[in-house]
Amino acid sequence: MLILLASSNKDMLSRWEHGLFGLASTTSSHSFQSLTEKLVKLRPGILFLDYALPGLKNQQSIDELIHLANDTKIVIFSPGFPDDIEWKLFKIGIKGCCLHDFQPIQIKRVIDVISRGELWIRRSLTNRILSELVKVTFEKNRIEQAVRDLLENLTRREYEIAMLVSRGDSNKKIAQQLAITERTVKAHLTEIFRKLHISDRIKLALIMKDIIKSS
Repeated sequence: MLILLASSNKDMLSRWEHGLFGLASTTSSHSFQSLTEKLVKLRPGILFLDYALPGLKNQQSIDELIHLANDTKIVIFSPGFPDDIEWKLFKIGIKGCCLHDFQPIQIKRVIDVISRGELWIRRSLTNRILSELVKVTFEKNRIEQAVRDLLENLTRREYEIAMLVSRGDSNKKIAQQLAITERTVKAHLTEIFRKLHISDRIKLALIMKDIIKSS
């Protein structure tokens, strides 16, 4: 597995390389432009991303990285985020958040966790996840009839897109698979959310997975 290290901070790069020694092959980028080029060309399994990387423009840039390489697991290193910001980053698709002074001895644990498909997340944010799940459960109950009649409520294309969302596919990947534009995918998702009275793709994915299990 290849791990891409994105930082211009020599100390941070050194800690990462020390922690990853013997675990995986690594390559590095020192700017956002270089990072985007290597992501597309190399398709690394994991990206360690310094939030202070030159050229990175906060959440907008991270969203762009996720769209460029949907299969790459992104772990962000920063001085620390407010809970709201960190939660938003997890919701758009990152797999871990670590403090910038993260020690090399802990890096193997991060790799193990995200390689299993789990999240490296602060304990204090788990309550946020539980609260979100409670809201999802409430909304699922509220739209129980809509779920039972999902095939009738959604068009064939809407249902197809909903299934792809449940697999974790990005709008870009869905557009490529269905030979439509990302704008069309977004329009379909807006209509799906309206019909099911939900607000985001996380809730949609949970609903669809529930349908798959019960079918």
